[in-house]
Amino acid sequence: MAYDRTVFLPIDPDSAFDLVTQPERLRRWCAISARVDLKLGGEFCWTITPRNYAMGNFTEIEPGKHVSFTFGWVNDPSLQPGASKITVTFEPYKEGTNLRLVHEGLTEHQEIEHAEGWNYFLDRLVQFVTTPKATNDPWNASPDNLNELKSADVALALAQVTLYNVKSSDLLNPTPCTEFNVQQLIDHQYGSIVSIAKSLGIPATTDVDASFEVRLADLSQKIIETFSKRGLGGMLTLGTNELPATIVANILNIELLIHAIDIAKATGQTYEVSPAVADYVLGISRQTISPEGRASGLFGPEISVADSAENTERLLAFSGRKS
Repeated sequence: MAYDRTVFLPIDPDSAFDLVTQPERLRRWCAISARVDLKLGGEFCWTITPRNYAMGNFTEIEPGKHVSFTFGWVNDPSLQPGASKITVTFEPYKEGTNLRLVHEGLTEHQEIEHAEGWNYFLDRLVQFVTTPKATNDPWNASPDNLNELKSADVALALAQVTLYNVKSSDLLNPTPCTEFNVQQLIDHQYGSIVSIAKSLGIPATTDVDASFEVRLADLSQKIIETFSKRGLGGMLTLGTNELPATIVANILNIELLIHAIDIAKATGQTYEVSPAVADYVLGISRQTISPEGRASGLFGPEISVADSAENTERLLAFSGRKS
């Protein structure tokens, strides 16, 4: 069985090709994060939804014309990486491009399941190209059985969309972190992610000329992948402190989610955090935010809220912010 669909994009074939092969472009419509080695035999890894990883290898590449790659799921024995094949072609048509995606090597049941996913994501692709603004994907908002890394995927999804939509005119705006304007808070957030990466032995080799969103997303994906491989046991050296790996993963969540909300509020963006995710991050914040952290100014004194307050309001109040 095969899935086969064509959509029209009002852009040239080279731009359409980038949307399927470049990590920054893939994050706009079908992936929370993406690692891509675009060469014959090169591997890709897309985080499609929290803790759901699609992987494969490129088998044919002709920029602006077509790309083929094997495809499967890391945690699905019924469709492992390499078990199916996707071919995407880009045909000039009128003032744009017809993008055709064919997914072969599926059983009848798999074709039904993947048709639902591909239809959803191709619709998001068309939406992004027609109104080029990054939007949060509802499929990433509230996964079941939250843990430190699944929650980090959710927080990363929100953080990168927020950063993508920051304008240069926003950078001097004040933020809920009263010590920082938007530019300074972005720098702080990325610096914290760099420190977490170093604790795991990951060099921060992202292009310094890349956008805020690209730098944060690329490095955060490496962190989450590394945690997935090593697990959350043992101790890590974060700065001058020896901390349990679980606490470092908690810090990753806090830095991504709470500061994404800070930046969204400071730049006039809307944001939505599911009650389950807000409650989960509130729980790990209670384990992680110390009096020293509050004294640094990053987290003010906890603010009292009404018993009827929603979970996101409680999370922000605990970190010293008014919702």
